[in-house]
Amino acid sequence: MKAVRDAVPIDAVVSEYLQLRNAGGGNLKGLCPFHDEKSPSFHVSPAKGLYHCFGCQEGGDTVDFVMKIDHLSFAETIERLAAQAGITLRYEEGGYTPGRQQGERTRLVEAHKVAAQFYAEQLDSPEAEIARRFLAERGFEQAAAQHFGIGYSPAGWDHLTRFLRGRGFTDKELIVSGLSQDSRSGKPIDRFRGRLMWPIRDIAGEVVGFGARKLRDDDNGPKYLNTPETPIYHKSQVLYGIDLAKKEIAKTNRAVVVEGYTDVMACHLAGVTTAIATSGTSFGEGHIKILRRLLMDNSGSEVVFTFDGDAAGQKAALRAFEDDQKFAAQTSIAITPGGMDPCDLRLAKGEQAVADLVESRTPLFEFALRQVVSRHNLDTAVGRAAALDEAAPIVANIKNSSIQHESAVQLAGMLGILDTQFVVKRVAQLARWARERGRDGGGAPQGRQQRRAPAAPEAEHARPAPGPRGPALNLRSPAHRVERELLKLALQRPDLVSPAFDAYGADEFTAPPYAVVRQCIEEAGGTTAGAADSDYVARVREAAPDDTVRALVTELVVEPLHTRREPDEAYAGVQLVAVRLAAVNQRVTEIRGTLQRLGPRADPDQLAAVQNELWILQQYGQSLRERGYAAL
Repeated sequence: MKAVRDAVPIDAVVSEYLQLRNAGGGNLKGLCPFHDEKSPSFHVSPAKGLYHCFGCQEGGDTVDFVMKIDHLSFAETIERLAAQAGITLRYEEGGYTPGRQQGERTRLVEAHKVAAQFYAEQLDSPEAEIARRFLAERGFEQAAAQHFGIGYSPAGWDHLTRFLRGRGFTDKELIVSGLSQDSRSGKPIDRFRGRLMWPIRDIAGEVVGFGARKLRDDDNGPKYLNTPETPIYHKSQVLYGIDLAKKEIAKTNRAVVVEGYTDVMACHLAGVTTAIATSGTSFGEGHIKILRRLLMDNSGSEVVFTFDGDAAGQKAALRAFEDDQKFAAQTSIAITPGGMDPCDLRLAKGEQAVADLVESRTPLFEFALRQVVSRHNLDTAVGRAAALDEAAPIVANIKNSSIQHESAVQLAGMLGILDTQFVVKRVAQLARWARERGRDGGGAPQGRQQRRAPAAPEAEHARPAPGPRGPALNLRSPAHRVERELLKLALQRPDLVSPAFDAYGADEFTAPPYAVVRQCIEEAGGTTAGAADSDYVARVREAAPDDTVRALVTELVVEPLHTRREPDEAYAGVQLVAVRLAAVNQRVTEIRGTLQRLGPRADPDQLAAVQNELWILQQYGQSLRERGYAAL
């Protein structure tokens, strides 16, 4: 399995799910996909093939990451990574039998992959003329259909079902996948029949479901029929087009949210390649998490929602505004003219009109503000006061303080209140109360939670460490900080600390968890062997007595070193000396305590031996302070 791990770089795998940026020292960082956070604490070490989150403490190698993020078994994960790397697996005990030995998720994904190919081929059939005409009428040529993998499901009862059976899939797998459904006769039939088919891919690019558009009047089903909830398809966690848009979203720090499959196509063909859409559900929490990870959730990023200008579109926009608090990114809205969606707009006015639509966006909070104000009679004092009561909390929730002030002035103008400062002070007061309630644990008004500044990576370990890692580490202690830094060097750059490090005993590490890690390094052959061994870190992790220590090793491998420049022998020497000197000083303190306990009536030989050890240690300590690394 090592060949599979090594063949697929961990940064390439992780980048399929979140945006990674340089963290220094050859490491990368991004927003953790396993817990909500506002600042990136998820670190990846491409050189070591490991990741670690300093917020939730999740960590491991490429296999661990894929298993956790996609909820796969170990076997399924190895199968997926092997397929990516082009590695053929050999199965023991009777050879390879896909239907029996592959995991459920792998089988369901494979079934969807085959189904997508089947549907795409059917789009060229005579029966699919109605589907091709539908696309042509909306300005989509054959090249566009191929780019998005669009297909056609035959109108018969079981064309796909029989085809997949022929490819070795069982009836149970077809039912569970949502590609087939039970019939009155008890035999499975196709779920999608006589429809235009859009394959829905997850962020890694694998087909996990379909969206099917009705084409014929005698089809009594809904206009759009989507794959039901399955083990691999959860509509609240899927964004159509995300596989095509993710790189551009990360690059431009902008995502454009549209309402339908054809809108995504129209935007991409018009050059707006950051467009994505939900699949059969409204934009919600799961979708927000996907975008936050791609945008790194910084204030310089933006999410643009496009909605029709009708009442339904305005209602959807206000629902989107309710989620604005969950983004650090700025949220904007682009209202399509004349009730046209981006697909209609492209057809009527050309691709440039679609691009211009996105550029004409306005801040979502401004749109929400105007909607609130429009509900009140501003010709009366009572109406203006009521409008202020409802609108002021919206302005108070704006993240950027300078924009908040300008918006308060703008609100005063909207309401026709001449005393601008009154409105500004009202908004500032609401914002201050929200901050105070946030600090007191009461939460901010209107649902907007205050952001907590992220702890530095080291600070996370001030919490009590479970199990064998011992008691809480007081990382204000210089000894613990330098011990941690030295262990990081020993794991990340063993060439800089060997062979001196290998002479250090576990007892020189005063923090119990660090002493255990030191022992693991020794059992793995030490830094001298590690400097020339690409499997060194893996052997250290294997030497860990339990998962807790193994997680700490991963953490130390991934955590950046505390130096702004490239670490060198001089920097490593400082850490080596600091740890050794701390150990010497601790031993000196212990011996002085021994001398005090012995007292003046102690045995002369014993007293002389203790005094001699004290003198030797004091001289050694002095030499370390004066000569540094040369005294080791």
